Formats: sequence, structure tokens, C-alpha cells
Amino acid sequence: MQDFDQAIRERAYQLWIESGRDDGKADAHWLAAQREILSASLGDLGRVTPGEPPKIEKPKKAKAPRKRRAA
Repeated sequence: MQDFDQAIRERAYQLWIESGRDDGKADAHWLAAQREILSASLGDLGRVTPGEPPKIEKPKKAKAPRKRRAA
């Protein structure tokens, strides 16, 4: 867990530098860094596209057997 915290801390610092060292936005930098680090570590496992509902396949209904006529 400490590795994640350190990685987030370093990325938040990089974001702070990239933003021109704008003070007062530590929470925003931390959350952006946290989102990047966690999504990279989860890969496709936890990735959800906003606005796109998850695809759930419906089970197929079994057809009732047809009745045969007597010849």
C-alpha cells in the first residue's frame, strides 16, 4: 500500500509542477494522480467508460417442443 501512496505522491507533485506550481489545488492534484495510478494498476479490469452501460447478456429462453399431429 505504501508503494501506491508513494507513486501517487510523486505523480501529484509532477502534476503540481506541470500546472505552474499553482498553490491551493493539492486535493485536485492528489485525486488526479490517484485516478491515474489506480487505473494503470487495474488495467482493463476496473475500466468503465462513462455513459456506457455494462453489457449483460440475457439468457436464451428454451423453446417448447412442438406437438406432432397424428398421421
